[in-house]
Amino acid sequence: MKRLFFILITVLFSGLVNAQDTLAAKGDHILYGIVVDGDTILVSTIEEIYILPKRKFESRRDMRKYERLVRNVKKVLPYAKLAKQKYDEVESVLLTLETEKEQKEYMKQVEEEIVDEFEDDLKKLTISQGRILLKLIDREIGETSYELLQEFRGKFSAFFWQTLARIFGHNLKSTFDAGGEDQLLNEIVLLIENGQL
Repeated sequence: MKRLFFILITVLFSGLVNAQDTLAAKGDHILYGIVVDGDTILVSTIEEIYILPKRKFESRRDMRKYERLVRNVKKVLPYAKLAKQKYDEVESVLLTLETEKEQKEYMKQVEEEIVDEFEDDLKKLTISQGRILLKLIDREIGETSYELLQEFRGKFSAFFWQTLARIFGHNLKSTFDAGGEDQLLNEIVLLIENGQL
């Protein structure tokens, strides 16, 4: 086995290797290979996975708190993904509209569609789920909810909704800090996206 590995490494770096060729393609799966002295060697990539240390809890209460956070993230993450998808769609359409009037009409139409489709579901979210959703929207889009409101609805509307949110304990200006206070939240999202949780 060591000898085969040594030979393979030697051949790869000796300049005798041809460029990668596509061996087969089926849907999104493409197999690549290289030909060395008439032999075809499969070249493959593997999907990225995250290996995190096993989480240890100091008490059952901490374990239940973590499990609750996982449930809440699983519930609101699809909404954050939909927000990113809708944001990209709206941004591309707004670039094609020429007048400010057309843009405002389009934004009103999009707002009505979103309200019709998601209002009932979003009203059922708990306060903690709402906070997580605000953080995940910032993670997905790269802008806080306040910035999005300011961009699409104007400064006054953003100020109004921020004031209302503050009354109920939310902050539309909250940012996602993957390496700091939101590290655990980011780990959970990565594990969910990767199918590991």
